Amino acid sequence: MPYAKVNGQNLHYTDTGGDKPTLIFSHGLLMDCSMFEAQIEAFKNDYRCIAWDERGHGGSGNAVSAFSYYDSADDAVALLASLGIKKAVFIGMSQGGFLSLRVALTHSDAVRGVVLLGSQAGTEIPEALPHHMALVESWMTHGMSEEIAATLEHIIGGERFVGAPWRIKWAKVTPANLQQIFNTLVTRDDLTDQLHKITAPTLVVHGDADAAIPLERAQNLAQRIPNNKLVVVAGGGHAANMTHATEVNQAIKEFLATLN
Repeated sequence: MPYAKVNGQNLHYTDTGGDKPTLIFSHGLLMDCSMFEAQIEAFKNDYRCIAWDERGHGGSGNAVSAFSYYDSADDAVALLASLGIKKAVFIGMSQGGFLSLRVALTHSDAVRGVVLLGSQAGTEIPEALPHHMALVESWMTHGMSEEIAATLEHIIGGERFVGAPWRIKWAKVTPANLQQIFNTLVTRDDLTDQLHKITAPTLVVHGDADAAIPLERAQNLAQRIPNNKLVVVAGGGHAANMTHATEVNQAIKEFLATLN
């Protein structure tokens, strides 16, 4: 497996190679680069597809210290630079969208376009935080339970999500790393008032059955970015790119065709 040593990290990534326009895929919380298999399969003939495991996830290993999504944004750009890539379309799901927005704001020269899948610009919904914190605390103290696994499956993908392979991965998450990545999630800043600064063409794709981020937040996100398009996936949950890959891939394909 290829790794890139950047910013003090040893980041695992996959790369289809070639000199075609580049897409970089950034995954959601508790996921890894494999969640984009359907997208890479769909686009690898026309684009160089890079997918990576963010700090504290997958093959990149545990987060060894506190970090922010600005750090993750820096990681993504540094990974591309290590491969000789100056510009890419940043495609991020949920947490991957959080860091992709920060790339657009702090590394605009590296951004050809942005695709936000099941994501938002704001902080966590206050009413949901106590439940999330209780789940994480139970997980850290007692380990992965059937109830926790079922809850995660419901939040991430809904009824069509195949969770069995992910349960094996989730069971291996260490308490210290879980706390670290969850802290990064809940302490992120609100970007809502900065969205007007994003100049890159942006596609927002959101399922109307997303159990993690309400559709209204995606609509607000799209309205505030000057050059945007919003696509709503009927019946799509949080990880609609996995459960409704055909619809999501079509939206991405049409968006990519508009880029110069």
